[in-house]
Amino acid sequence: MKAGTKILCCALAALLAACGCQPTVDFTPASAPEIHDGDIVVLDMNRWREITSRDSVGVVRLWETMHLAATLQGIVNRDEPRLYIKYVVANGINVDDFWWDKCVGDGKWLDGRNVVTMYDPVKVLDAFHDKIQGLVVYDPAIASTSNVASTVAGADNLVAVRYDPRPGSIYTRLTARDYPVKVWLVNEDGSSKFHTKLEPYRWAVDNYLKTGKCSGETAAYYIDQYWMTAPGNAGMNHHQLTNHDYFVSHKGFFFDLSPWDDEPASDAPTEGNGDRAMFQSIFSEIYKLNGGTRFCHVGGFAPWAHKYSNNSRVTYKSKHEAAQTEWETVKLLSAYNAYKDADAASLGAMANASFWQHYPVKPEYPQGWTTVEDLKAKGLILSNGKVSSTKKFILFYVGDYDAAAWIYQQMPLLWEDPARGTVPMMWSINPSLARRAPMVMDYLRSTATEADYFAAGDNGAGYLNPGMLEEPRPVSGLPSGVTAWAEHNKPFFKQWGLSVTGFVIDGNGPGMSLEGFKSYASFSPNGIGPQKLPDGRQAMLVDGMPILRCSGASIGDTRIEDAGQKAVSMLSQHPEFPFYWIRTILKSPTWHAGVKEYIEAQSKNYVVLDAPSYFELLRYYLEQQ
Repeated sequence: MKAGTKILCCALAALLAACGCQPTVDFTPASAPEIHDGDIVVLDMNRWREITSRDSVGVVRLWETMHLAATLQGIVNRDEPRLYIKYVVANGINVDDFWWDKCVGDGKWLDGRNVVTMYDPVKVLDAFHDKIQGLVVYDPAIASTSNVASTVAGADNLVAVRYDPRPGSIYTRLTARDYPVKVWLVNEDGSSKFHTKLEPYRWAVDNYLKTGKCSGETAAYYIDQYWMTAPGNAGMNHHQLTNHDYFVSHKGFFFDLSPWDDEPASDAPTEGNGDRAMFQSIFSEIYKLNGGTRFCHVGGFAPWAHKYSNNSRVTYKSKHEAAQTEWETVKLLSAYNAYKDADAASLGAMANASFWQHYPVKPEYPQGWTTVEDLKAKGLILSNGKVSSTKKFILFYVGDYDAAAWIYQQMPLLWEDPARGTVPMMWSINPSLARRAPMVMDYLRSTATEADYFAAGDNGAGYLNPGMLEEPRPVSGLPSGVTAWAEHNKPFFKQWGLSVTGFVIDGNGPGMSLEGFKSYASFSPNGIGPQKLPDGRQAMLVDGMPILRCSGASIGDTRIEDAGQKAVSMLSQHPEFPFYWIRTILKSPTWHAGVKEYIEAQSKNYVVLDAPSYFELLRYYLEQQ
């Protein structure tokens, strides 16, 4: 065993040593009720939230129990919604209850289905045993085997179980019920089959990607069982095991790797710096599965609160900042026609996507637009046909909604804000999130006011760097993906009535050339906001599509006066150009209304516009130049 793995093993061993007893919270369930075909089982796991990061025994039991539940749920819900979990809380709201109440029940989706509540995932497994082929057992000493277990679970219809022969463990309970172990990622005597972080991934690539047992449709970037070494770093639900179900359902490949090749991975500091090469190997095979014409949907995010960053809470620090690790990860994914559904800390927990994937949405959700005549009627175009040279036009880019977990957790608070509808807000929500959270997307459209306008969040139907799709392609050297990206986006934009793409993150990748801009014009004709434009330009037109350069800076001040002052200071950054873009992250309508009032009180020439008026006026302005 190599030294880097031994360091990790020592950290985990301290947790595992105490695991011969039950969790400190009493989870003794009632007898499991009988279920019938068509019944929906609600697995109530709310009591597991009582586990704290200081409870080493409870942490291990939490991990193994959630892993069982998530892999079981992904398989059970593959063809129809049968198993729902209640566990995730955000902002004091049980979000699993919130979406259930909004969408399921009397007169709503699945009305008439019998609902059975259970508390023990082992007994739920007993109830759905006919859908499961057995167990995949992984190694507590080699953290990466937990992610490989989720890969195997989805491909082979198995549930993932951490090896632990002590009384009370999930492994002991299931083997006592004679569930067969079909795949061993640890030797049957508990000794390690693999001895480094990367060996299990090489095995999985050979046996599950190269053989086509995994789908190239999805992949999953979630922290492995290393999480147990510091479970309090990003919230106790940020094991993100509840996120696994959707990707198990779609036979996705799970991984947790550093994108950097200039330093060893911080979870295996003495094992060399092979993570990036393994990352590329995985996505090279996924690219082959997709034939270069389809894009891979990657759930998750670099686990910067635990690894791969210089965050103060991680034991072995990287020299890279968390945002740079994010950007380098996206750069790598983009090189192989993959995009991210960015379940980032600390809002990254989401349950039940495999259940919600079956929620019925409408074929189309149209939105209106503004004409030049409308702009003249509003006085935004003067009688001489010019745009006022004294006014400054402001747009609220309302983000960052590029993660299904974020809209799942945050919309029960932000969308229900009583001030919504009093201020124009461009809600920039990535339409690809409809794959995992279609009920959220439908609910927002069904309850929107005239002041709520929807654009695509970064960077269209998925978060990638579009400049990385152009030849010659950095990193991968693959053929152009520009046309394939446009074709990927078109059905999403058509269904969700989109014509604007908000903040386009170029990150560590190159900016787009004219080819890339023309591609966006084919599906986002009313505007885009990339970070990088040629020749230092502030704005430009391509095929009639207005393009406005947008920095990554956002206004995040909690106090409205502070935010308003910062916004006003931004309005002097380019005095010769009258269009300004204010990016906000997870801010409420009440906050936006206060900032708008503050800005407009400073000058009658400061005007906050709705998105259609803003972009149509920008187009008209650029055409006049």
